[in-house]
Amino acid sequence: MPAFETLFSFVNCWECDENDHLNVQFYLSRFDEADRQFRLLGGLSDAVAGPRRARHVRFHNELFAGDTLHMTSHVAFDGPYMLTVVHELRRTADGSLAATAIDGYAPADSMARELRRRFAEASDAMPDAAQPRGTSATGEMNGVTPAQLEAAGARVTNRATVLPRHTGPDGRADDCFAAGCFVEAAPHTWNMTPMDEAWLAERNLGRVVAELKLCWAGPLKVGEPVVTLSGVTGAGTTTFTIRHHMFEARTQRFVAAADVVCLALDLETRKAPPLADDVRQEILKAALRR
Repeated sequence: MPAFETLFSFVNCWECDENDHLNVQFYLSRFDEADRQFRLLGGLSDAVAGPRRARHVRFHNELFAGDTLHMTSHVAFDGPYMLTVVHELRRTADGSLAATAIDGYAPADSMARELRRRFAEASDAMPDAAQPRGTSATGEMNGVTPAQLEAAGARVTNRATVLPRHTGPDGRADDCFAAGCFVEAAPHTWNMTPMDEAWLAERNLGRVVAELKLCWAGPLKVGEPVVTLSGVTGAGTTTFTIRHHMFEARTQRFVAAADVVCLALDLETRKAPPLADDVRQEILKAALRR
């Protein structure tokens, strides 16, 4: 297989959350590192492909403290973007697929032949497991203002400041920082639905992310404060969806957004129960108004 090995890692106890499994933000930290290594090994750069337009993450199996991890990365020319980079994270002990991420780029059409030549030895087919399901590969987050979001029903769910530990080698806040803010925003967003803390505790359920699409609209640097506004956007049989919008707090500059597919997890069976009809209807009533 022409994929590059881009990560050898390990799940630390302090990276696990109240559900006793690896927290979402630390999956993103692994994909951040795999991306840096793939760029080094494969010769990918913004000069070649332009900036990344989106990162879609799907979570397939839980990871627990003590699990060793292995990641491979490759280009998929049959993916949903003109240039798609696929990262596959596996548990080393049994080879099970834990999570996938696809990074989408939109270089100029005139670059198509050159990209195929340049990445021929790093390309492979697009795996079905990594294809977006609950989030769309088309369409990017449009810039909106906090006032517009609040008028649509969103609420402030997180405030944070970019610290040196949140930035990558380029001096910009990385995906792990954004994911960390959205992870902390999530419980406050769940509390906008009938599935609040008391409801979950009564049923021994946890909050889980099944899929996430992250798009950056602009960079964040050390010292910049951010504010996140969130709201629910829809509900299905088992899952419901949330959208988080992040702004630089002083200027209200729109910087990032994430669409998240959520579900409740039975903490004994480790399975997702279906949403009751009344719960689904209440979630839909609370959805952001367009």
